[in-house]
Amino acid sequence: MKKKKLNQKYGTLFWITGLSGSGKTTIAKKIYSRIRKDYGPTIIISGDEIRKMFSLKGYTYNDRLKIVKKYCLLSKHITKNKVNIIISVIGMIDTLRAWNRKNINNYIEIYINSPIKYLKGRNKKKLYTKSKESVVGVNVMPEFPKKPDIKINNNFKTNTKDLSDILYKKIKEKFSY
Repeated sequence: MKKKKLNQKYGTLFWITGLSGSGKTTIAKKIYSRIRKDYGPTIIISGDEIRKMFSLKGYTYNDRLKIVKKYCLLSKHITKNKVNIIISVIGMIDTLRAWNRKNINNYIEIYINSPIKYLKGRNKKKLYTKSKESVVGVNVMPEFPKKPDIKINNNFKTNTKDLSDILYKKIKEKFSY
């Protein structure tokens, strides 16, 4: 398989997407030091952190669209300054992932696929309860990535260190400077 050549004039956006509770942020944290070592200056941000930092409210489709667009614009700005960004975000909006592909020079889309039955069973953030509204995967239909650069299946039978090792190996197999 031929590796995709990344442009050294820019940082790389590692867009880690998946349903809430799928392990996105945990896996992102576990690959951070390796990305920084091999790819240069790197920051890591989660969608939850950005929401808290800027008091971004709202969970309707339109709210999410506006918020995720801000993530995309922020990511573009950061990568233009030769800094890599690992962002873990639900980001289940096709048009915005397409925007990333078109507008961000080094974009790597990583999909953490966790079936909803496993997420409901774990329910770490207490999101998958009957009282919650506007939960992606429950009562908000997600737009799952159709052609992510990398797909990691997480059924919670493999620990996150091993999943992060698998992910990093796939990044190294598919992308180079």
